[in-house]
Amino acid sequence: MPTPKTKTSARSRQSVVESLTPPRVRRVAKPKKPEVWKLRLFVAGQTPKSLRAFANLKALCEKHLDGRYQIEVIDLLENPHMARGNQIVALPALVVNLPQQVRQIIGDLSNTERVLVGLALQEIA
Repeated sequence: MPTPKTKTSARSRQSVVESLTPPRVRRVAKPKKPEVWKLRLFVAGQTPKSLRAFANLKALCEKHLDGRYQIEVIDLLENPHMARGNQIVALPALVVNLPQQVRQIIGDLSNTERVLVGLALQEIA
């Protein structure tokens, strides 16, 4: 025996669909803490190249990181054991620990564009 067809309005069908679908959860974005860049500059004494690397790094950080950085200068003449643990093979060397994976940039950091690309602060052109 055929079942009788009942008329359902579009409104009642919509309410049935709404009752079957789970409620949407609205995600609220958490405010981001400012990233702090931890930079280690490995040098060998107070050589002109080491001093130039520090000055270039300081200027770059002031311009592009707006106070969100910490620079630690490690003199390998005083702490030679630090070279092995950080895999330093040439000096001066900049090691970036945060916010991304560890990166290493070697030289006096005078080529600002290459340093920015190395720090992932600028896209490769």
